[in-house]
Amino acid sequence: MTPSIRSRTCPRVVARLLVTLLVGLSAGPFAAPVAAEEWPNRAIRFIVPFPAGGSTDIAARLVANKISLTLGQQVVVENKTGAAGNIGFEAAAKSPADGYTVLIAPDSLASAAHVFQLGIDPRKDFVPVIELTRQPVVLAVNPSLGVGSVAELVALAKKQPGMSYATSGVGSQQHMVAEWFAKLAGIKLEHVPYRGGGQAINDLIAGHIKIGSLGSSPVIPHAKAGTLKILAQSTARRSPGLEDVPTYTEAGIALELDQWVGAFVPAGTPPVVVARLDAEIAKALADPEVRDGFLQSGQEPVVGTSGAEFAKLFQDEYAKYQRLVTELNLKVQ
Repeated sequence: MTPSIRSRTCPRVVARLLVTLLVGLSAGPFAAPVAAEEWPNRAIRFIVPFPAGGSTDIAARLVANKISLTLGQQVVVENKTGAAGNIGFEAAAKSPADGYTVLIAPDSLASAAHVFQLGIDPRKDFVPVIELTRQPVVLAVNPSLGVGSVAELVALAKKQPGMSYATSGVGSQQHMVAEWFAKLAGIKLEHVPYRGGGQAINDLIAGHIKIGSLGSSPVIPHAKAGTLKILAQSTARRSPGLEDVPTYTEAGIALELDQWVGAFVPAGTPPVVVARLDAEIAKALADPEVRDGFLQSGQEPVVGTSGAEFAKLFQDEYAKYQRLVTELNLKVQ
């Protein structure tokens, strides 16, 4: 049975009409007139703030390939990496607000300001366009560690406090989940942040580091190949592609956290262009080929949301991560 696409409350057609009306009104009488049919007339750039091969990069490329066809213009994915994604965040925020630069970012965009001194304010410098996917953060280990469950890992960590674990960066949701897990389990783990999930997985497979808290997409193929073992996932229910992996809660650790990926544009981007981009990406997410690509990588495409709903989610997540960063005492290392 094919896994279902995650759906939200607002029907797509009604939501699209409401968003178009609202953004049109918010533009005001002095906004520069931009016709939707005039955009795009050249290539569009998707900035991904992490290296190729990670969950965010996979999401960006699946959507970019599809909307390149529907828009009739090439959508180029640019991996602008470094500083736990902050270099890419800032580059996108400071790009021209003309609809030709789109940031494809995970929810670390909502947490970064609570961990780092940023040169931007994500709430003011971006317009949330649409949520693309959701996926769990997974707890993965190298088989040589000799553990097959969360309980066995906890027992080993109590005997060997300070074991290292990899993530795609400080302040990421992967970092938060691992520290949350360690706190609830009463163990001590040492964080080793990487520039992205792909690089972390390479070292995890090679055995240079034995534990990883990572997005599911790049881990699943290696788990299927037997080179990595997934012990738990952070979502409330088991995700497509990970039906045999218990959630943290099922494993006795009461935590839940979804890792999402969304599209953003620089503040000031013409509302009619935001609405058009929203609609085109929404069509891509509903496409069976794109859907299957996401599901195979352990991500669930989010279909049926409006831009307004995603904007609210972003504000809510910003406040939630502020609390978690404080409670878990996450700091730049």
